[in-house]
Amino acid sequence: MSAKAISEQTGKEFLYKYICTSAAVQNRFRYANVTAETDFDRLAQEHPWLLTERLVVKPDQLIKRRGKLGLVGVNLDLTGVREWLKSRLMRETTVGKAKGVLKNFLIEPFVPHKQEEEFYVCIYATREGDYVLFHHEGGVDVGDVDAKAKKLLIGVDEKISEDSVKKELLTHVPNDKKAVLASFIVGLFNLYEDLFFTYLEINPLVVTKDGVYVLDMAAKIDATADYICKAKWGDVEFPPPFGREAYPEEAYIADLDAKSGASLKLTLLNPRGRIWTMVAGGGASVVYSDTICDLGGVNELANYGEYSGAPSEQQTYDYAKTILSLMTREKHHEGKVLIIGGSIANFTNVAATFKGIVRAIKDYQVPLKEHEVTIFVRRGGPNYQEGLRVMGEVGKTTGIPIHVFGTETHMTAIVGMALGHRPIPNQPPVAAHTANFLLNSSGSTSTPASSRTASFSENRARVESSPAKKAKTGAPIAKATTLFSKHTKSIVWGMQTRAVQGMLDFDYVCSRDEPSVAAMVYPFTGDHKQKFYWGHKEILIPVYKNMSDAMKKHPDVDVLISFASLRSAFDSTMETMQYPQIHTIAIIAEGIPEAHTRKIIKTADEKGITIIGPATVGGIKPGCFKIGNTGGMLDNILASKLYRPGSVAYVSRSGGMSNELNNIISRTTDGVFEGVAIGGDRYPGSVFTDHVLRYQDTPGVKMIVVLGEIGGTEEYKICEAIKQGRITKPVVCWCIGTCATMFSSEVQFGHAGACANQASETAVAKNKALKEAGAFVPKSFDELGEIIRSVYDDLVAKGVIQPAEEMPPPTVPMDYSWARELGLIRKPASFMTSICDERGQELIYAGMPITEVFKSEIGLGGTLGLLWFQRRLPRYACQFIEMCLMVTADHGPAVSGAHNTIVCARAGKDLISSLTSGLLTIGDRFGGALDAAAKQFSKAFDSGMLPMEFVNKMKKDGKLIMGIGHRVKSINNPDMRVQILKDFVKQHFSSTQLLDYALDVEKITTSKKPNLILNVDGFIGVAFVDLLRTCGGFTRDEADEFVEIGALNGIFVLGRSMGFIGHYLDQKRLKQGLYRHPWDDISYVLPEHMSM
Repeated sequence: MSAKAISEQTGKEFLYKYICTSAAVQNRFRYANVTAETDFDRLAQEHPWLLTERLVVKPDQLIKRRGKLGLVGVNLDLTGVREWLKSRLMRETTVGKAKGVLKNFLIEPFVPHKQEEEFYVCIYATREGDYVLFHHEGGVDVGDVDAKAKKLLIGVDEKISEDSVKKELLTHVPNDKKAVLASFIVGLFNLYEDLFFTYLEINPLVVTKDGVYVLDMAAKIDATADYICKAKWGDVEFPPPFGREAYPEEAYIADLDAKSGASLKLTLLNPRGRIWTMVAGGGASVVYSDTICDLGGVNELANYGEYSGAPSEQQTYDYAKTILSLMTREKHHEGKVLIIGGSIANFTNVAATFKGIVRAIKDYQVPLKEHEVTIFVRRGGPNYQEGLRVMGEVGKTTGIPIHVFGTETHMTAIVGMALGHRPIPNQPPVAAHTANFLLNSSGSTSTPASSRTASFSENRARVESSPAKKAKTGAPIAKATTLFSKHTKSIVWGMQTRAVQGMLDFDYVCSRDEPSVAAMVYPFTGDHKQKFYWGHKEILIPVYKNMSDAMKKHPDVDVLISFASLRSAFDSTMETMQYPQIHTIAIIAEGIPEAHTRKIIKTADEKGITIIGPATVGGIKPGCFKIGNTGGMLDNILASKLYRPGSVAYVSRSGGMSNELNNIISRTTDGVFEGVAIGGDRYPGSVFTDHVLRYQDTPGVKMIVVLGEIGGTEEYKICEAIKQGRITKPVVCWCIGTCATMFSSEVQFGHAGACANQASETAVAKNKALKEAGAFVPKSFDELGEIIRSVYDDLVAKGVIQPAEEMPPPTVPMDYSWARELGLIRKPASFMTSICDERGQELIYAGMPITEVFKSEIGLGGTLGLLWFQRRLPRYACQFIEMCLMVTADHGPAVSGAHNTIVCARAGKDLISSLTSGLLTIGDRFGGALDAAAKQFSKAFDSGMLPMEFVNKMKKDGKLIMGIGHRVKSINNPDMRVQILKDFVKQHFSSTQLLDYALDVEKITTSKKPNLILNVDGFIGVAFVDLLRTCGGFTRDEADEFVEIGALNGIFVLGRSMGFIGHYLDQKRLKQGLYRHPWDDISYVLPEHMSM
């Protein structure tokens, strides 16, 4: 949600810190917070004024009209405050319908003043701008300020001035206070704008000869602006409405939500209730709550919440286990029900999210059975059949009663089943598998004639895109009646390849001549082309780095679909609107600050551009065009007959519910003509009436469906249009959120705009007004489909609609990845791996989860054992590996590998190039002797050859013994690296047969020459063979195989890489220039005839 209430203390802190005014604001930062844990002696030390001044004390828990309720202690000393708190702190009280515990109080200095020194000021946001309300009489008896107060509208992007404040608001204020009040109100408004407030009320505001006092304050801020205001806001706490506790589980889910691109919401209403919900989608979650309350379950409804926006399996698991943990804490004598519901998803892979829920159910199967929990599931969307199958299977294996339903069942029918109001079908109808819609059942690959997409009912006028009409200079440009046609071309902002492919598949199945996506814009890469499928063949779509190039090269584009993030959506949209060719923009992002959205709306209205969104999935015009992921995947497009136009147009706020409307309308009428989801924010770019009036003026539309919502007053404009005769076509309308009036405390639903700020904004009031105006309004969402069918049948009977014959759409080949997801195909893998798996929720090394790797403290040696040898090695083996890496890490700058690295670094090359240069010198002569030594010594030892025989044979064959010899070290000057390793091996290895053999060879070679010692490479090679053969983790064949395939050289490569990187960094740090080898260190030997 966006607008969130803050505590009075937080609001005053913002005001005192950041207000800029010439008025003397008194008592800055003079407030003290009191809870049950407060130590009053310490409080008095921190706030000495508590001991010297008269005080006011009041609860700071979002309670309105505290003075009227006797919840303000006035003109007390600190002892009096403590006495006053005794009968109130941690005591339950009732405010309206809400019962809650008073646990947070605010103490401030008492301000003696006269009644005529009290004023009222309030600023609140609306679509067209911000209203400043002022009344010259403030205080507890201010009454109906909406009727009494003076109002000043500051339009979007307009500035407030002291002159306008004096002229419009301060007409009844004494002259000696006008200047002070005008300066304060201007400063307050600028603070309101800068800190993204959406509501700010001060009552009373006291003005005395000493200055301005802010006595009582209530405020809301736009929480989505956190990324802009974080530096000024700090870490803001948003208290729950009075009467509802702040539960740690709510905070946990809010934290998950903040870290996720998905939407995760949880509000606990009654933790002891027996009806729990886990609903996918902001709109659907409200519909399910409505239905539960309509069927008498309001007092047993335990929670409100939603998960949407394609959460990962792990996120869904975390969300589900939180719900299951909460519902299995207290038993209910009737048992409990869990409703896992949702509309038809547009892009969420239902099977993937259900995997997370299934994991949680398996983890909680014992408590679920103990608490007699019955689960009801209804879902649709991509791969939903597999999701439902998995959910049904877990019910059978765990013994938990789980009843599973798909799109063939009305969305909220499971609520009636769960509450015992309707029977549970023994064998629910099984919908066809996703693949059945995608495989060609007609046996023909030809594309049917394109004429079938013209219009599905007879005698319909063809309506092409009507451009925006030109208006007089200075006046807003009229917006287009027809947003999309069969020839509409769009640009997609963002690298959303899946959404673009979905649009192209839709285009193909609609028999469009050309793809609807002309280009993509993605500022984070250079210009290039992206490959997509157009039916059976592959095509290339250009991707541009900047918008101007895309617009210049594609002048026929008039629609932009923006997948920009909430942070960049404002700037990219404002840029797009500078191009006159654009007349429609869809903004998908959720969480754009309301102030930014209002600026977008103002500019769009001035330029005659239709905005769909923000916080939307988009819209669809069957047979013509679809926005992004609207309508879901191709199976849903075909099942809901969205490849050709019907006669019914709809407008909804929710994206998920728009897809549910596609389903309902396709089952009850001849289908959808056009559908738009305007988005769930408080200020959508276009409103219900914008689209309803377009539909009224579109000949192909015969009836209109509107799915309204609690919050806002836009539905009343539809009422007025019906009454005035502007809308003459039948309108079926239902506003969701009827349950809100039944809750004892305020609940913010999933959509930012789904909150009633006054009685007229409730769903109940709007449904009543719509019915009185002449719209067809069902009794509940459950009956929506029946009303739509009834109105449609009546239009058919009257001949207004003449259903046409169905024609099959062309077959679109299924993507390989999706076919594999559905289990329809198999293909040999191009790669095989057995050491690591990153696909799940946790990285796995050779079967060991990464968390276990750290918990077990196996270290680098143990990790190497998992990744190289696929074994959990003994502790001493892990230590030996780490010691080998340490002793091989470096051997000075003179060796060939280090030398190469240094030369490369000094030539200005990067780290990778320099490191590679050093590594390429490793071989038999430098560093690569580990494998060779291991092989030579193993072969000699295993063949039974005596050490002397081995030495003589190598001499006879003219071969060097690998691992023997050192340029500097000798029997008299031993290599301490070898000595350290030898001591460890002798102490920890159970057997060192090969090492002993090599040491016997060393005795022979050093007798001939003292520097022919067993060097560090040779030692590691033979000792590693002993380790592999005797640690108990390998068979003899496996040990030999690891030697044969070069595993031991890997030790040197890995260890020495550390040294090479050190040399690279050292040269860069020392800022060494290009290396040139000195002439006097080169012997120039040229042929004699050349030198002559």
